[in-house]
This record gives sequence, structure tokens and C-alpha cells, in this order.
Amino acid sequence: MSIMANSNWLVTDDGTLQTLKAAAAEEPEKIYRLYRFLTELEDVLAAEQDDAKRLAAIAPLVRKLLISSYWLQMEYKEPDPKTGWGVHFLYREYQFPLTIQMVTWSPGSASTIHNHATWGLVAMLGGQEKNRIWRRSPTPDQPDKIELLEETILAPGDIITFTPGAIHQVEPYGDEPTISFNLYGVTDYKSRYVFDTAAQTAKLF
Repeated sequence: MSIMANSNWLVTDDGTLQTLKAAAAEEPEKIYRLYRFLTELEDVLAAEQDDAKRLAAIAPLVRKLLISSYWLQMEYKEPDPKTGWGVHFLYREYQFPLTIQMVTWSPGSASTIHNHATWGLVAMLGGQEKNRIWRRSPTPDQPDKIELLEETILAPGDIITFTPGAIHQVEPYGDEPTISFNLYGVTDYKSRYVFDTAAQTAKLF
């Protein structure tokens, strides 16, 4: 697998899919270690409070990490035959404001429709992934109603980022499993929901 400087995307709380205005990733002069990435990431989080601006600053660091540290790209679990997905934690630490995962999905599986209630970044490493983007569209009778706005196909090298209220659903596109590097901030579980479009309801994740 190789990581190329392809597309950077941002999905906002209102369901807008837009280009993430991020700087190009620097070519590392030596191996860009995970601990250096975490240190620089902590500096970004301390210096910038706006989630969209944070993500624009983080995306080049993620590309630099994946370009340099090839071992990370092989640190994943095969999807579980029962659930269709697999998660391998690369980093999580008590009271440190982020989680790093490698996530896999098998063909024919799909996630729930959900938000993350925190900022998030997904870098595609293998396979193609369809992202369906939704937004809230409440009515007096259906306060949790959402509507589908668009779909986008992500390929290896693409990065998609999310603000906390962004709503999406993912599934593999094609016959190959997907492999992605996922990075999230601190989840507000009182604001994280799974949405049911048939009943037009939402429940806590």
C-alpha cells in the first residue's frame, strides 16, 4: 500500500462536503516516528480550538506519518466474519485527547448512520469506501429526521475529515476490504447518535 497526496475533504455539521484547505505534506528527512506525530498533534490541539482549522493542520501530519512509517500500514485486523468490521487500536491513553485506530470493513458490510461527537479524520490505505453524507432536517412531527445529501467514493490516498455533528455512513465499494487510519478527539457520548432513516429516529450510540 502507498499513501499519495490525493484529495483532502471536510464534512461539516450541516452535511456540506468541501475541500479541506490543508498544506501539502512534508517529505520527512528521516523516519517520522509515532511519538513525534503525537507530540506535534498535541501542540496543534493546544494552539487551535476551531475544529476545521485543527483538521487542516492535522491532515499533513497524518500524510507525513503514513508516508514515513510504513509499518503502521500493516497494523490492522482482518474484518470479523460476524460483524463485517475490525478495529485495531494503535494508540489510546487515559486523559489524552485522542484515539488512533486502524479500521477494516469487509465487502457487503456497512456501518450505521452516525455522527462522532468529536472531530475526526479517516485516511484511506486500502480498498475503496463509499461515504454517504446526511444532515439533520427536523420537522415538528419528526425532530430527528435526516436527509441524504450526497455520496462520495474514497480511494487510497484520500483523507476525509469530520466536525463533531457531521453525519455519515460508510461501506466498502467494490470487492476488496477497506483499510483506513482513523484519528478521533474526545467523544462527547451525550451527543453521539445512531440514526434510523426508516423510523426517522435517533438514539445514543
